Amino acid sequence: MGRASLAEQGRILGEVLARMRAAAPEGVAVFDLDSTVMDNKPRQARILADYGRAAGVPALEGSRPEHWRGWDLADAMRAAGLDERGIAIHLAPFRAFWMERFFTSAYCRLDVPAAGAPAYVREVVLAGGRVAYVTGRPAEMREGTLDAFRRAELPLPDERRVFLLMKPSADVSDDAWKAAARAEVEAIGPPVAAFDNEPAHVNAYAEAWPRAYAVHVDTDHSARPIEVLERIPSIADFRR
Repeated sequence: MGRASLAEQGRILGEVLARMRAAAPEGVAVFDLDSTVMDNKPRQARILADYGRAAGVPALEGSRPEHWRGWDLADAMRAAGLDERGIAIHLAPFRAFWMERFFTSAYCRLDVPAAGAPAYVREVVLAGGRVAYVTGRPAEMREGTLDAFRRAELPLPDERRVFLLMKPSADVSDDAWKAAARAEVEAIGPPVAAFDNEPAHVNAYAEAWPRAYAVHVDTDHSARPIEVLERIPSIADFRR
């Protein structure tokens, strides 16, 4: 289907709000976090910069969010200014350094909201809907996640209207967790809409909840060769 124009994006987001009003107060809107309502590129950039300082690689100390165009660590190192020989030397140790830090509260505090996301999620709540943030982040990232929410002015979980569903353990795959979390969402209320950047996950929502409005957020993703279902619209962010 391709990414919607800004005007069409506004129509899609407006349609979700109309559905939330019609389903209030029980209806639930599901939002993924990373690369959906939150942008983790500042987190990625800080980890690379910290590696540069720790490893004595000045080129990497200048890592910036715009150097991250996806999940390819070598591409980010290259964009930061490291040459191919340096990448060959540092890619494996940086990957280990990254793995120790990316899924932590200390670093996820650096995340920033996607364009329009805080205002839009607040609109969903004001429309009488319930919000379920369903994320592949493990539970130990909760403190940092909530700090980032506060800075972004995203609605905070109160276990009444807003819920934060996190993986019980980092050992659980994102696919398995998102499938299991559907039952938790359904216990909160009937799913009305679901936003996710990962094609496999937004497709699964559309198939599990055929009456809900599944929306793909067209940012970066795992790069698995999975196409978004033709009936699912894609938006760039939450501006309208």
